[in-house]
Parts: sequence; structure tokens; C-alpha cells
Amino acid sequence: MESIETELKRERLWNKNYMKVWSANFMLFFSFMLLTPLFPLYLSETFGATRQEIGFVLSGYTLTTLIVRPFSGYIVDNYSRKLVLLITYGCFALFFSGYLLAGSLLAFTVVRTLHGFPFGAATVSNSTVAIDVLPSSRRTEGIGFYGLSNNIATAIGPTVALMIYGFVGDFDLLFVLSLLVALGGLAINSTLQLKPRPRVPRPKMSLDRFVLSKGWSEGLAMVCYAFSYGVLATYIAIYGKEELGVTQGSGFFFMLLAIGLILSRLTGSRSLRKGKIVENASVGVIVSLFGYLLFAGVHSLWAYYGAALIIGLGNGHMFPAFQNMFINLATNDQRGTANSTLLVSWDIGVGLGVLLGGVLAEHWGFHSAFWGAWIANFIGVAFFFLYVRSHFLRNRLR
Repeated sequence: MESIETELKRERLWNKNYMKVWSANFMLFFSFMLLTPLFPLYLSETFGATRQEIGFVLSGYTLTTLIVRPFSGYIVDNYSRKLVLLITYGCFALFFSGYLLAGSLLAFTVVRTLHGFPFGAATVSNSTVAIDVLPSSRRTEGIGFYGLSNNIATAIGPTVALMIYGFVGDFDLLFVLSLLVALGGLAINSTLQLKPRPRVPRPKMSLDRFVLSKGWSEGLAMVCYAFSYGVLATYIAIYGKEELGVTQGSGFFFMLLAIGLILSRLTGSRSLRKGKIVENASVGVIVSLFGYLLFAGVHSLWAYYGAALIIGLGNGHMFPAFQNMFINLATNDQRGTANSTLLVSWDIGVGLGVLLGGVLAEHWGFHSAFWGAWIANFIGVAFFFLYVRSHFLRNRLR
């Protein structure tokens, strides 16, 4: 009998379709991350928005993303995945032109809020197609590497955006660049060659067509982790500028965060391949918790940048492990639903972090917002060790 290692060597992980979907996902998140860290500055400088107004405006897209995710999972599980991917990705790209036309805070709010619909649907579609094109023996490992596309985009996007803004001070140029990058990703996805999927009969009405109910505890823990990230990612640029004198250094913050994500995904892929999903998740949530504690408790440049690297190391272990947990709780015809449930949980947490973080920062300062992020993370870690781990091991299908 051939060994598992021999089988892994025979089946190619980086096949042509996987590389295309990986690249398109990188371009999706790169175009998104070009703008996300600078939006608070844009709203403040262009429209004179307060911290609390910034929180409300930027949380709108999270709400629409949250609304569309469950339906995206259902649609991508029941219709042509390539067609759904191209439609949602194309709409995502075109919405960048709306930022160029928005001449008021209200108009910007409408565009940003509506942009959440195609973003939420495109990310579900793209990640589900990525799972489809992976060989089954390398799927767990491949899911971890797929996340590298997000991480590299997270590293490069904010850095490039801050460099461009630092040199030319023109937000419109960034809007155009985001539009062009997203259109490039759409062009790559249009060349995908996917095998037709056999249709699996399912009940006419079932909750699991929209939300993976078996993953409720994993989803609740993910909400806590995403809340923490939502607070930091949204207010890091303003906090660094106002309290630490960091002007373009927030780009370096995101680069260190992404370096941590990339390193941990590379080192964690081997243990994921061996099936050590729970172990990876356990290490990840503990390391991230320490990173948020460092950021909230120590207000200096070394803590500012050190926390970025530590949080990246933790999240790089945690997120792919949790995605595998969701996939392993679902049947093969529920992959879209499993992905959408994971992302819905992330969206809820990020949205609450953006919204409540803005309220805390406006009334009690940034330090209270960051301590709130750490408390939410601690609750998620405690829940994971007290319940989520055992729940997953009892209910996993493979």
C-alpha cells in the first residue's frame, strides 16, 4: 500500500485552476485593502466626519455583506459556481467607480454600504471554487495556502496605498487603481475551467441551506476574534497619527501583521496536512490574545509594531484551522454554506468592532476601544477551550 506521503506528492496542489483562483483572490483583497485603512482619513479630511460618524459609515458595508453571505452560500451550492463567481466579482469591481462619483458623506455612505453585497458574494464564491479545484488529499493544506493570498494582499495593499497617498495626496488615484486591479482579477477568473458538478437532491426548505447550524459555536468564537480585528484595523491609522506620531507607519503595521500571517500559515500547513486542526486553532487563539493584550496595555512604537507581528502569527494559525473546522462539519454539497457561515461570523464581529469601537473611541478614547477589543478576544478564547474544541471533535464528519 502506498504511503500517504507518496499520494500527496502525486497529487498536485498548485494546479492551474487553483493558481488562477488564488491570484484572483489576491487581486480582490488587494483592491479592497488599498482603500480600507485610508477610509477613516478620507472621511475625516474630505467630509469632516467625526470618529463616531466614521464608525457608522464604515460599518454599513459589513451589514450588507452579512446579509448577502448566507444567500451566497445557497446560490453557489445550487447554481453554476463559475457563473455566480463572474457576476459577483464583476459587480464588486464596478462599485469602485462609485467612490469617484460620491461627492458627499451621504453619497459615500450609500456606495460603501451597497459595495458590501458583491464583496460578500464574491468572497464566498471564490473560496468555494478554490476548495473545488483542490485535490481531496491536499484540501486541508490547500485551504491554509489559499489564505496566503489574503495575507499578502493585506501586507502590500495598505503599504502601497499609504506610499501613493504620501507622494501625491490623491484619493481618486487610489480609487482608479482599485478598480483596475479588481477588473484584472475578473479577467483571470473568466479563464477558469471547472468540471460540471453532479446535482445532489436536498430538502426544499432547510436552515442548513443558508447557515451551517452545526458550526454555531465555532461561529460565535469567530465573532469575538473578528471584533478585536475590526477595532484595530479600522482605527489603527488615526490612533497612530494622533497619539504616536505615526504618519505613514500604519502601512508598516499591516505589513508586519501580514508577515506574521504568512509565516504562521507556512509553518502551520504541515500540521494541518497531518490533521492537527484543533491544535493549530489552539495555538493561534492564545498567541493572538497575547498580541491584543500587548497593543492595549503598552502604548509605544515597539508595542504598536510588535503586536502587529504577534497578532498576525496567531491569526495565521487560527483562521485556516477554523475554516477547516467549518468544512469538516459540512457535507460536500454544503461547502458554500460552510464558507459563508465562517465569513458571516467574521463579518458580524468586524462590523460590531467598527461600530462599537467608534463609540468607545469617541466618548472614552482609543485606549478604551483597544481594551474592549482585548476583552472580546479573551471571551472568545475562553469559550473555545471550554466548549468549541470538544463540540467540533464530537460533530466532525471527516
